Amino acid sequence: MHALVTGGGGFLGSGLVRALLNDGYDVSVIGRRNYSHLPQSAKILKGDIRDFSFINKSLKNIDVLFHTAGIPGIWGSAKDFYSINVQGTENIIGACKSNRVRKLVFTSSPSVVFGQSSLEGVDESIPYPEKYLCEYSRTKALAEKLILNANDSNLSTVAIRPHLIWGPGDPHLVPRILEKAGKNRLVKVGEGKNRVDIIYIDNAVSAHLKAGEALTPDGNVAGKTYFVSDGEPVILWDWINQLLKRMGKPIVSRKISYGNAMKLGALLEMIYGFLRLKNEPPMTRFLASQLATSHYFNISRAKKDFDYQPLVSSQKGMDRLINSLDPSRY
Repeated sequence: MHALVTGGGGFLGSGLVRALLNDGYDVSVIGRRNYSHLPQSAKILKGDIRDFSFINKSLKNIDVLFHTAGIPGIWGSAKDFYSINVQGTENIIGACKSNRVRKLVFTSSPSVVFGQSSLEGVDESIPYPEKYLCEYSRTKALAEKLILNANDSNLSTVAIRPHLIWGPGDPHLVPRILEKAGKNRLVKVGEGKNRVDIIYIDNAVSAHLKAGEALTPDGNVAGKTYFVSDGEPVILWDWINQLLKRMGKPIVSRKISYGNAMKLGALLEMIYGFLRLKNEPPMTRFLASQLATSHYFNISRAKKDFDYQPLVSSQKGMDRLINSLDPSRY
């Protein structure tokens, strides 16, 4: 069996590549760079998902494709978000159909259903919001819809919605927290009691693999979306403070109200947009809402349809994460 992973050099993508190789797959990786951290047995195909000709050639003789590639972050060019997240996904779908790829597993995000209010224990029946606070969420939602609409008897598709992937090797969430803490730039937004879902890297990889295994034209999985998580939401600011404390750093004590954070975010978005600044503002409306509201999800559909079960608990994951971090770096 031959699997292909777009974005295979990334955090989730790398985990998928290693797991697929361990399961006996031949694995190809699409990315824009060379990835020395990947096993040598993985075949690297250097290119851009926005280049349909390249994608179409790369998908020959592929049995299952894991589409993790996308532009991350909550600030940037709307054009870039759209071209990579939406048009890139269109290219992947088109090339899958052209090359008769049978399975397509898409990495989506719970932010596709996040407007501004708390989401507490919601399931996949929750509708998309009418408005989004950032281009990432909007374009991931558009891409997810494309994936689901592409499902047919020849190409089986599924969208997985992991929230805040973390663990050893995480290049985004944890380093960002520790970097801001080191500069005394972390500020608690809201009351600090909001609960959120997180997902340890091994759990995220397992969810994708299990969905891929269960994905068949006549099965329960095809054409659906799935929330996946560590199985129990954490109190966000308690979790952040636990991380900081175990790294020997001061816990977050400064506060700003949710309302004031939203006002500050709107102001900074306006200023940064007017000045065309590429750096992410220290606060945006989306960031304020993510830091202050609850957003955790019902994962019973994933448990029922493809037997998803978290392999690593949040506490065991935290132990592994701390053991992997070098305190001298932060």
